[in-house]
Parts: sequence; C-alpha cells; structure tokens
Amino acid sequence: MNKDYDYESHWDKAYLKPVEDLGWYENDPISSLNLINKCSLSNDALLFNAGAGATKLIQKLKDIGYSNIFINDISQRAIDKLKYSINNTDGLSFVVDDLTNPTDLLNLKMVDLWHDRAVLHFFVQQSQQDNYFNLLKSKVKDGGYVIFSEFAIDGAKKCCGLDILNYNEEMLLDRLGNDFSLIKSFNHLYTHPSNGNTRKYIYALFKRKN
Repeated sequence: MNKDYDYESHWDKAYLKPVEDLGWYENDPISSLNLINKCSLSNDALLFNAGAGATKLIQKLKDIGYSNIFINDISQRAIDKLKYSINNTDGLSFVVDDLTNPTDLLNLKMVDLWHDRAVLHFFVQQSQQDNYFNLLKSKVKDGGYVIFSEFAIDGAKKCCGLDILNYNEEMLLDRLGNDFSLIKSFNHLYTHPSNGNTRKYIYALFKRKN
C-alpha cells in the first residue's frame, strides 16, 4: 500500500463484520494476560493498548482489577464495538488516532505497559515503523514494559487484505534499541475459535531499563 492509503476507512470497513468472524479474534487472550501478569504491575498502573480493535483483553484486565487503561484504535467503529462489549467503562480512556501519524496520542501520559497484538506487523513502510517506535519510546516509562504479539517470521504474509512485515525477537529488540531488554518470548500457534484457521505468532515481553 502507498503512504496515502486510507487505513482508517479500511479498518472501519473490516469492523462491519461481526467481531467473532475477524481473522485475529480471540475469545480468551491468555497469552497476553500471562505476560502482563509477569510484569507484576499495580492495579492503578497505566496500561496502553495500541490498536485494540474490539479485543476481549480490556474486559479481562478490568475483571482482575486493573483500573487505568488507555485504549487506542484508528477505527471509530472498532472502538464503538469495544465500548459496547465492556460491562463498565469506568477507568477507561479511548482515543481514535493513527499510531503512525499521531495527534491526540502525543498527549498520552507516560505508561507502565504498552501492549500491541497484531498491529505493528501492518506497518510495512519505513516511515510508519519509525513514527510508531518514536511514539512508543516517548511514552513508555523507565522500568516500563512493552508486549508485542506479531506474525512470526514463518507466518502469514497477508492479513485482512494488507501486506505484513513478519517479526522475530531480534528484529523487535533492534527496533526498540539498547534502552530495552528482552524478558520473555515464545512462539504461539493461534487457532481461530470458530473456523479453525491457524496463524503463527511471536510473543515478546521487553522491559525498559531504569
């Protein structure tokens, strides 16, 4: 896709489908939750979910006591569906913005955790990647954590009609730079809960040095 492609419209169109039919839908985001639990954050820590879509993760985080979550997506329709699915939005903040050309996200407070599942791998242009990582590095606290879950090196090359940049741990660490260290990583074979389709993911948890 060229730099002028309308990603907002693309994702608004994608979320016309029932959430359960989307190719990345998770009924139980257990892999993300396990890595978040490993961070041992306080319940009032500021968690940022980049490109959240209509994830089940937010409700799960509220259920276990997290009370300060900032949620982003480029699609207003995705955010609306997410809001509708959550029992109580107290303690949640929502912003529709482009992670690769941020405006409102520039005002985001420093976060204790940045969580990205299946977002970064859509940024195939160098300028998109640079802008994304510049934003991330400007918003993650010293001692804060970053979780990535992206299509693995030997995983799918396209998703939702878009090209993918596949990742491994070394590539992610290289983009984060020397201020971050790898805490844990693992490969995960995702299986869609209704149609059985599989996708290979890499999960990685990083910590920013104090």
